[in-house]
Amino acid sequence: MNEGMQPRVATIERNTKETQIELTLNLDGCGESQIETGVGFFDHMLTHIARHGLVNLTVKATGDVHVDCHHLVEDVGIVLGSAIAAAVGDKAGLVRYGMAACPMDEALVLVSLDLSGRPWCRCALDFPTERVGEFDLEMVREFFVAVASNAGMALHVVQQSGTNSHHIAEGAFKSFAKALDAATTRDPRVTGVPSTKGTL
Repeated sequence: MNEGMQPRVATIERNTKETQIELTLNLDGCGESQIETGVGFFDHMLTHIARHGLVNLTVKATGDVHVDCHHLVEDVGIVLGSAIAAAVGDKAGLVRYGMAACPMDEALVLVSLDLSGRPWCRCALDFPTERVGEFDLEMVREFFVAVASNAGMALHVVQQSGTNSHHIAEGAFKSFAKALDAATTRDPRVTGVPSTKGTL
């Protein structure tokens, strides 16, 4: 972060009858994380967002995981998306677009995103199994839809190859992290908001 620039930090809380979540995101971090959701595989994936996106991320979440992990995972996605939107603010000086494809052994997932203010999510993943551990893999799509909807981003998550469910999911989260890092980078050549409309 350039000297004199304020860190882009947001803390969001969400409390419902199903989940209780507190999340802090620092877009100008160094990859540190403290993740506690009670869903081990999901914790692992969120840690990748921090580490490979070079953001600092703290998540404390509890919920009705005795039912299944649906509410918890979706609501964390809602809160993370809201934190991204709050942290980028008016988006002045941002690159705006990000794309990454991080190989995870045989798996390759392309992620491309635009901080456009227009929510859209395409999540084209083909998992050979329904679960990894206790984690329902259909929740990967629900997570990214929630993030995109609440961050106001157009998000495409497209599998190029892969035969191992763990690798496919991990590749998606790592690629999302790198794409988010690219899109939220400040470019000194960008004056104002990166849009011909003058707003995003």
